[in-house]
Amino acid sequence: MKNLEETMKSSRPILIDFYASWCGPCKRMHPVIDEVEKHVCDKAKVIKIDIDTNKELATEWGIRSVPTIVIVKYGEIKFRQSGVQKASDLIKELEKWM
Repeated sequence: MKNLEETMKSSRPILIDFYASWCGPCKRMHPVIDEVEKHVCDKAKVIKIDIDTNKELATEWGIRSVPTIVIVKYGEIKFRQSGVQKASDLIKELEKWM
């Protein structure tokens, strides 16, 4: 968790995928997140967080539904959206902060 706090202060944008292994929409998002990660390579960081194994963190972030995507830069939330999304939309959103 300490590494996450340090990572959050990065000048690179960070896309965080809050998901659950039992969640159908989350399973559909896995290839989308992988595509985004391949596209942004070293310009942004992608982190996947399972809310069931990281309950305290999910509570701290106020995650009430999954999947929830959050983009953070310099420790500030720049984007937050729940539900299934398109890779192209997430890439566009990340590019705003690169």
